[in-house]
Amino acid sequence: MSPAEILNPDLADAAQRLRDRHLPFAFATIIRTAGLTAAKPGAKALLSAEGTLLHGWLGGGCTLGAVKRAALVALEQGKPQLISVAPEELLKEKGLTAGDELDGIRFARNGCPSKGTVDIFIEPCLPIPELAVLGASPVAQALTAIAPQFHWSVTASFSPETAPQRPRYAVIATQGQGDLEALKSVLSQPPAYTAFVGSARKFAALAEKLEGAGIAPDAVQSVHAPAGLDLGAVTPEEIALSILAQLVRVRRQHIGPARG
Repeated sequence: MSPAEILNPDLADAAQRLRDRHLPFAFATIIRTAGLTAAKPGAKALLSAEGTLLHGWLGGGCTLGAVKRAALVALEQGKPQLISVAPEELLKEKGLTAGDELDGIRFARNGCPSKGTVDIFIEPCLPIPELAVLGASPVAQALTAIAPQFHWSVTASFSPETAPQRPRYAVIATQGQGDLEALKSVLSQPPAYTAFVGSARKFAALAEKLEGAGIAPDAVQSVHAPAGLDLGAVTPEEIALSILAQLVRVRRQHIGPARG
């Protein structure tokens, strides 16, 4: 189901514009209210990477501070958040204070005179990570073919100056055809992950040349070589699968579930 089918058109259009710019954002949806509240269940809003309300409405200002904090956590961890903004009296009855978490719900204090309770679900929408696959080798072709099925945006070149907030990864699969130049182009401003398709011995020889060319030792040492998990892969397709498995593991560790 597309966002336009579950959201009002204006909200869906605003979300798509952020996706097109590869910017992180979050949806906030009121799922329950109790007592007197301005907004009702089903109200939705769009929040920026800084937690700013961009579009939609969640009621008065009583909930916005809690929503902003939860949105920042959701975007940092890549995990949805559920918050309950409740009057202090109700929190005391439950033996809770603002900031406590119970059964997956983070509680915040509602200081408004209405003293209503608002439960809000915040879902992060992270940019699809970019995977630069350098080279025209059979492994590069196989990886380029399968990676989009696992929510990677594949490119054939690496440009560190585009979409700075977008997670970026690179695989050097040149396999003897311009290895050193490809590594230099990536390691001048290293992405979140760089892997080299080739033996550890081959990369060790290239590493000396890279450092001699002025590439920072830390950047050189960050390269995964050989690329991929040790699955006993032999064919180009199997090697590509082992690399993709490693990519997925790194992505999950760094940015949480894929969204958007």
